Amino acid sequence: MKHILITGSTDGIGKLTALKLAKEGNAVYIHGRSEAKVNDTISAIKTASKNDNVKGFVADFSDLNAVKQMAEQIKNEVPSIDVLINNAGVLKTPSAKTKEGLDIRMAVNYLAPYILTENIISVLEKGSAPRIVNLSSAAQSSVKKGILTGDVSISANEAYAQSKLALTMWSFYFAKQHSNVTTIAVNPGSLLNTKMAKEAYGQHWSPAEKGVNILFDLATSDAYKDATGKYFDNDKGSFAMAHPDTTDQEKINILLNLTNEIIRDN
Repeated sequence: MKHILITGSTDGIGKLTALKLAKEGNAVYIHGRSEAKVNDTISAIKTASKNDNVKGFVADFSDLNAVKQMAEQIKNEVPSIDVLINNAGVLKTPSAKTKEGLDIRMAVNYLAPYILTENIISVLEKGSAPRIVNLSSAAQSSVKKGILTGDVSISANEAYAQSKLALTMWSFYFAKQHSNVTTIAVNPGSLLNTKMAKEAYGQHWSPAEKGVNILFDLATSDAYKDATGKYFDNDKGSFAMAHPDTTDQEKINILLNLTNEIIRDN
């Protein structure tokens, strides 16, 4: 039995992956921004999986302080985590900015998982052969300072692509810093049949299960236990070359310095 935390798991492939993992007898931690939705999801997964080892955390990932509070709660309440799946993400939203004035996609898709992971590393390091799976995307675009800091506004799709490349760049960096944790970035598949794809594009190319199956495998299969610092492209069904910025040390340093400034100021 593994102890597995999945962010953004009250909808879409996060929820379906949580159910699949619970059915296999794992202890699963759900996360969402609505307490009612988290509780409903926990009840539904417990019933469907016949597994009572399902708990939840509530935090709005567009609020970086809420992410920090959730990390503290995890450190106080969870003895160890074997797998962290950083799945929470947004694309189209009613508001483009957080209350701190950051781009909401950059906050939820990159800054929140960065804060959460860096703050619960001690809990992960107590896990058995710990793994982190970071949800990247086929859409990746070079990160611009003004988008990261919230000083410049661009389209939702472009901000999303930048946030996903930022996450992938950090994922590779994190893998080098923590050799005892297997850290993998993954594009779970383009235009899966999820709420996000429907709201953004009004269509889908592949069933949601395509993404669920790769997340399940990356989280649990021995085949991936040594695949740290890699990028899995599920459109190809294999590991692939990531965006060139993910290995550009100068760009990574700029990204991380800016990230730490933003987190310190918010």
